[in-house]
Formats: sequence, C-alpha cells, structure tokens
Amino acid sequence: MKRKVKNPKDLFILIPLFGSVVFVLLYILATIYYPGGSQADKNSIGFSWNNNYWCNLLNDTAMNGQPNPSKPIAMTGMLVLCLTMAYFWYLFPQKIDLNNNWKLIIQISGSVAMIIAFCLFTNINHDLVTNLASFFGLFATVGTFIGLYREKWTKLFVFGLFNIVLVCMNNYVYYNKELIIYLPVIQKITFASFLFWVCCIDVQLYRFKVNEN
Repeated sequence: MKRKVKNPKDLFILIPLFGSVVFVLLYILATIYYPGGSQADKNSIGFSWNNNYWCNLLNDTAMNGQPNPSKPIAMTGMLVLCLTMAYFWYLFPQKIDLNNNWKLIIQISGSVAMIIAFCLFTNINHDLVTNLASFFGLFATVGTFIGLYREKWTKLFVFGLFNIVLVCMNNYVYYNKELIIYLPVIQKITFASFLFWVCCIDVQLYRFKVNEN
C-alpha cells in the first residue's frame, strides 16, 4: 500500500491552530502580570479567573488603580487572535464546497469582525466594539455552519451549535444583574470552547487536504 506523502505547504492550513495556542499562552502570561482588582473586589491582588474579564488585561490601569504591565502582552495576544481568526475565515471557504457569494461573505465579514475586535484596547466604547464585531462575526459563523453542513461534518456542526448555546447564555447573564457575577467564568468557558471548535475545524481541513494528495 502506497503511503500518502504530506506536502509541507499543507502545514499553512494549521496556522489557526498554532495561532490559537500562541494566544492562549500569551493570555496566561498576561494574567501573571496583572496587578489586581476585579468586579468582586477592587482591592484584590492578581488576576482572578473567577472574577476578572479578558478586557481587564487590555486597560492602561488595573481595577485596583495601579498601572497595568500586562497590557502590552494582552495587546500582542489580541493581535495574534485577530490575525488567526481572520486567516481562518479566509482559509475555510477556500477549502470546502461553497458558492462564490458565501465565500466572499465569510472572508469579508470575518476580516471586518476581527479588525473591529482589535479596537477593544482603544478608547472606543467597549459595548459598541463588541456588538459590531459580533454582528459581522455572525455572518462568518453562519457561513461556517453552512460549509460544515454541506461537507457533512456532523460532529463539528453539532459542536458549533453547542457554542451558540453558550453565546446565548453569555448574553442572558450579561443583561441579568443578579447573575452577572458568573459572567467572567462563563465567558472564559465560551471563549475556550469556541477556540477549540475552530481548532477542530482547522485540523479537519488539514486532514481533508492531506487525504486529497
């Protein structure tokens, strides 16, 4: 039986996977340098995985009033994440069975969403940036679901639906003052699950390409 030869160029398909790993490492590193302060206790020391948000790492000043040395690391992580996701949404429609309209919709909306998301570390209103990025990201996500359905990647499709449920839970908790204390944890779970979903799709794209060779 002839063994399939892997093309080194196919490794470029795994850039979203590598980028996600780099982002996670930078995220963890940034939390180490965060001085302190959270929604639960503004005088707390260090980063609380239960009470701090990712955005806290992007501010010039920590919630306890001290200068925030974690910001440059968090900004680098944010840049890596945005480039990673923009590349994923550029790559994904090229590798699967989609018409040209949906390919353009995914590529353009995904890129615009990531450009807007990078504005989180600026002085622009946080909610405005989040809502705009989510709006454009929605089109890219819908296109991704269509692609997964057409390729009959059922497990990834169902996993994506699970992520949608988590996003809805985030929105519900965000607008419920009694539950908002749980939002930092739910956001991290949602974020980790979404990144893992993207990485799983990326690996599947890589396997699909290798099997074609």
